[in-house]
Amino acid sequence: MASRAATTDPDRNLPELPDITVYIEALERHALDHAVTAVRIASPSVLRTFDPSHDAPVGAVLTGLRRVGKRIVMTFPNDLHLVLHLMVAGRLRWEEPGRPVPKKIGLAAIYFDNGSLILTEQGTHRRAGIWLIRGWEGVDALDRGGVEPLEAGREEFEQALKSESKTLKRALTDPRIFSGIGNAYSDEILWRARLSPVKKSGQLGDEELARLRHAVVSTLEEWTETLRAEVGQGWPTKVTAFRDEMAVHGRYGLPCPRCGAPVQRIVYASNETNYCAVCQTGGKLLADRSLSRLLKDDWPKTIEELEEG
Repeated sequence: MASRAATTDPDRNLPELPDITVYIEALERHALDHAVTAVRIASPSVLRTFDPSHDAPVGAVLTGLRRVGKRIVMTFPNDLHLVLHLMVAGRLRWEEPGRPVPKKIGLAAIYFDNGSLILTEQGTHRRAGIWLIRGWEGVDALDRGGVEPLEAGREEFEQALKSESKTLKRALTDPRIFSGIGNAYSDEILWRARLSPVKKSGQLGDEELARLRHAVVSTLEEWTETLRAEVGQGWPTKVTAFRDEMAVHGRYGLPCPRCGAPVQRIVYASNETNYCAVCQTGGKLLADRSLSRLLKDDWPKTIEELEEG
């Protein structure tokens, strides 16, 4: 059996809409309507605000949760909001009450009266962040403004897609255009839509636009349901952008599940796009230097630029 070839940086894959949705649903089951007893910051770099202080939620009950882009927003009384952005390698654990923050990978812990929410981050980079904000307008300021892909109607979807001339790969992952889509699910969406990742957003005909919108909705909904079923009533412990059930993402050299041709890739800016040449590009291989440069020029050079749009 062929194995996945990982030559590019897996850290370019952030938790996306399905992952964040399932995290929020797990938080609703475990922490909603429970009081915060303590907040510990183990790595000062994780805290991105200084007023209100990091311990402002202590004594308050968690009253609401929602997703803003790839951020998790926890709401407390008096218009207080704690915002978590996991970035690339940030992950959340739910442990028993009072569990200490693990050394090396532990960034912070929010202790509730019934358990401990612990933020960890693998690797040497410290990109995950926590914001304490008073007033929803401050949360809005963190939002990059992309439309919600599962809520947008046909006209709003098409208007967003055509707002800038970009490759489809970049248009789907630009947080100013669409909210919550990243590297992994954009590959899966374009495979399902049978569209080239380097086709420009303004070049799509009506039928292709309809196909792409359907692929966005069906891919995100189906993967959210898959992750929900995997987690059940528990806690998400396998948050990864590389899954064997995926059609093309991270599956370079393996057979396309639709036609059997080997999955191809374009390597650019320490990243890669995976696609099926037979299903998506009429049999044409895209991994030549000019097309690689096209995506590289269209793609931010850092994770921070990627998320800021």
